[in-house]
Parts: sequence; C-alpha cells; structure tokens
Amino acid sequence: MAKQKRFDWILLVILMSYFMILLDNSIIFTGTVKIAQDLHLNQATLSWVSSAYSLTFGGFLLLGGRAGDLFGRRRVFQLGLIIFGLGSLIVGLASNAPMIIAARAFQGIGSAILAPTTLAILMDTYTGAERTKAIAYYGAMAGIGASVSLVIGGVFASLLTWRVGFFINVPISIWMFYLAVKRLPKASGQPGKLDWLGTLSSLIGMSALVYSIVGDWAQLPALVIAVLFLAGFIFQEHRTHQPIMPLRLFKDRERVGAYVGRFLYLGAMMGFWFITPQLMQHQLGFSALMAGVAFFPLTIINFIVALQVARLTAKWGNGGLLVGGIALTAAGMLWLSFFTPAIGYWWGIAAPMVVIGLGQGLSLSPFTAAGVAHTQGADAGAASGVVNVMHQIGGSVGLAILVTVQDLFGGQVGGFQHAILTGAILLAVALVAAVSLIVPGERQK
Repeated sequence: MAKQKRFDWILLVILMSYFMILLDNSIIFTGTVKIAQDLHLNQATLSWVSSAYSLTFGGFLLLGGRAGDLFGRRRVFQLGLIIFGLGSLIVGLASNAPMIIAARAFQGIGSAILAPTTLAILMDTYTGAERTKAIAYYGAMAGIGASVSLVIGGVFASLLTWRVGFFINVPISIWMFYLAVKRLPKASGQPGKLDWLGTLSSLIGMSALVYSIVGDWAQLPALVIAVLFLAGFIFQEHRTHQPIMPLRLFKDRERVGAYVGRFLYLGAMMGFWFITPQLMQHQLGFSALMAGVAFFPLTIINFIVALQVARLTAKWGNGGLLVGGIALTAAGMLWLSFFTPAIGYWWGIAAPMVVIGLGQGLSLSPFTAAGVAHTQGADAGAASGVVNVMHQIGGSVGLAILVTVQDLFGGQVGGFQHAILTGAILLAVALVAAVSLIVPGERQK
C-alpha cells in the first residue's frame, strides 16, 4: 500500500509541474490577439512575448539538469517552482511590453529548471515496470497536455481573460511546492562541482541558437555566435572531468536516435499546433474557443492510446511502438496537407487528427524512454536535460521552418498545405532515425 501511495503522489507532482509548462505555451498560441489588444503591442513586439520565454528556456536547460544532480533534485525543483510561479504572477499583472517580455524570460528560467528535474526525479524514483508506466504517463503528457491546453487557452481568451491562464499557475505552484516538501525524498545531491565554463558557453550558445531561429534581426551573427560557443562547449565537455553534459551520453545508439527523432518530431508537431488553430479561425470562422475544442479528436484518441503504452511496450518493444507511432503521425499529417475549405472540418481536419492523435499517443512516451535509456545516477539529470533541449530546440526550429514555408506560398490554404506537408517530411526523417538507430540500439542491449 505504501508503495502505491508513493507512486501516486510523486507522479502527480511530476505531471502537474510538466502540465504548467505546457499550459503556458498553448495560452500564448490562443491568446496572442487578446494580449496584443490589451497591451497595445505591434506584431514584432508580440513575437517577443513568446521568443523571450523560448530564449531562456532553451539557454538554461542543460544548467537546470546538471544543477539537480549536484544540489539535490527536490531543492532545485522547489527553486524552479518559485521562479516559475513568480514569473507567471508578473506576466498576469503585466501592463506594458517590457514588463511582459521580461516576466516571460524569467518564467522561461523556471521552466528550464522544472522540465529536466521532473524527468530526473522520475528516473530516480521508479524502476522496472513502474518506470515504464511512469515514463508512459510523462511522455503522454507532452501530447495530451499541449492539446488540452489549447482548449483551456481558448476558454480563457474567449470567455475570461488571457491573464487567468498565468494567474492559475500561482496556486498550482504553491500546491506543488507543498507536495514537494511533503512527498519528494530529500536528497543532498552528489559530490562534484558545476562546470562554470561549460555552463557559460552552453548558455550563450543555446540562447544564440534559439535567437537565430526566433529573432527578428541580426539572425546570421547570432547563428555564428551559436556555432562558435557550442563548439567551445563540446570541447570543454570533452576535456573536463565533471561535464554539465557528459559526451558519453551520445555513445549510445538508442539515445542518439531518440534525440534526433524527438528534435524532428517536435518540430513537426509544434508547427502543426501553431498554424492549425489559425487556419480554423480564418478559413472556417471558428472562435478561439472553438478552435481549441476542435482538437478534441486528437486529444481523446491520444489519451486513450497513451494509457495503453506501458502494456503495448511490453508486447512490441519500445522501438517497435515508436516506429508505428511515427509512421501513423506522418500519415495523418500527409492526409491533413490535402485540406481545403470545401472539404470542411470533419473530413479535412478532424479525421486526420484522429490518426495524428493515435500516432502521437504511441510516440512521445517511447521517445522519452529511449532518450534516458541505460542512464544511471549522475547521468540521469544530464540525459533529462538533453531530452528537453531536443524537445524545446526542435520545436522552435520546426515552428520556424513551417511558418517560413507557409509564408512562401500565396494564400493561407496553400501555405498551410505546404507547411503541413513539410511537417510530414520531417516526420519521415524521424522515422528513418528510429528504424536505423533506436531499434538496432535497443536490440543490442
């Protein structure tokens, strides 16, 4: 009985904390019009409400993962909750552009601490079948949370105010902090010191890389800075005895495949989540609320399938499940790329969403499991950090690619079709990574 009680409370803390991060991203997707109106933001300034968050989130992820290894998961997790909750409060109170942009950047630091730390806590807490089940729930939350959050964001933006979506994080953060004190095991961390040179070079390199994707000027110089500092970071990690990201993580074929595949998969999905609600509002006349509700075919199927992942993994293996999931997602995206207003919502969007939801439910948990496969102790936080780096950076890159493709073609429908087709191509490459790296790597163990 005690074992079951521990599983319930710790998993609740992990999943609720992860859901807060996902909720904020989706509120931005559905609430941008209202935010711009309330704060009198032009399009360029409005883009920084999202970009400031992505910048610090991507830049601090590796630091967040390593800090949990050194200073104790619970302590670092609590720090992340304080930063995230305080940042959410300031965003909700924002009265002008500098205030909301600065608050979103601060909030991104909290997310960068929470995301890898929650996954590392999961790895520390569960073993065997319990770990498989916990990872299945964690991976499923990445898809279910993003889809459900679109609905919640639409409700807030249409019926209340976009500010509620940020204010709600404050009591949730306080509750999570209380549960962390009561339920998470207290740990002092592991002996060692922080690699400050690696931390600084990764922070500058990752931030510059994200800026080169989401920034609106000096993107090429930012990319050059990113390449130089990330190259310096890799050299530092090679020579130091206590790296912030051990390069041995990339010696495992299965993990490398998971990192590459997750990067591509989230690139396709983030673009899909961003441009599809806009299409439904502009071409089908949906409100922000209805555009969120229109994701229910994906969300419901995703939820049902995700609950079966642990059982299906035991039957088909993690790699086999992942291959099937990516293939289904790619097929659904390809189908969606044929949408026209004449076809309508049910056959042109809802039906492909069912296939995408089925594939997503089968994919995200196995991607997470493969990304932290065969890691122990000190490497758990670092591997969790890399998983989240690929998730965040892949999403940013993919979103930029799909939006750019959409803008290249005249008309919103034509642009949407080509962007979604590009997403299907990214998924096809992710499928190649799974077949050539993850499945063989799993069989070798």
